Amino acid sequence: MTDAALDRLADVAPAPAPPLGAPAPPAELVQVGNPTGAPTRRRLALPREVERLSGPVLLVAVWAACTYSGWVSPRMLPTPGAVASTLWDMTRSGELGTNLWASLQRVLKGLALGIVGGVGLALAAGLTRRGEDLVDSTMQVFKAIPNFALVPLLIIWMGIGDQPKVALIAMGTGMAIYINTYGAIRNVDAELVEAASTFGVRRWGLVGHVVLPGSVPGFLVGLRLAMTSAWLSLIFAETINAREGIGFLMTQAQANFKLEKMVAILVVYAVVGLLSYAFVRFLERRLLAWRRGFRPS
Repeated sequence: MTDAALDRLADVAPAPAPPLGAPAPPAELVQVGNPTGAPTRRRLALPREVERLSGPVLLVAVWAACTYSGWVSPRMLPTPGAVASTLWDMTRSGELGTNLWASLQRVLKGLALGIVGGVGLALAAGLTRRGEDLVDSTMQVFKAIPNFALVPLLIIWMGIGDQPKVALIAMGTGMAIYINTYGAIRNVDAELVEAASTFGVRRWGLVGHVVLPGSVPGFLVGLRLAMTSAWLSLIFAETINAREGIGFLMTQAQANFKLEKMVAILVVYAVVGLLSYAFVRFLERRLLAWRRGFRPS
């Protein structure tokens, strides 16, 4: 065989395998979908929590564009700068912190009562037929009655202190918790219950290991709605002879027609509601880590 033929054979022959334990040679980097070999741009990866704020940020940007351009008169809607200045003055004077803490205490008390009452009634109606007969129809009756229509009765029964305010919040949150938790209990997959029964799990074992874990997603949906309902109920509750609270500040601002202060208080409500929503999402990530649902791309 000639030297030229030997050279051609060496070119097409496979390279010898490296000895055991030797590091592998570096592989060539191939850019898929980029035949020109030009460097590609990487998209800046932001935390998911930051990306979810794009909607509120866009809303503020539209607000700023409308007010600073003069398209909307400052007498109709103040600029974000004026509202931020008002919030800073309220924070520095302690007015915002004192009243926000008073409102937060009422919300936490009412929410705690609503959760305990809503979950208890949902368990009574969802786990027993007699409980369903007694509780569910009664709750449907109360659901048809607006909570705000009960304010005069609450004042007569409880006076004008914090008790009727907390009760109004508890009724609003308790109804949301009850409806969603009761529906989740009744929608637990029957095949899971049958499978657990096949393995010898008794009634209370079924409740503790199948029914209650299966109803957690519904409870969290109810909690998300209850958080919103708590702050909405607070707005109305603090108009009942309140001496402090965010609703009290709003009433004062309306009486004195302080537009910047009214919008600033609305921003406070929005921020607190957004934080409440973030808290529920945190609970969902922790308690529902086992569940795989649809995730948009």
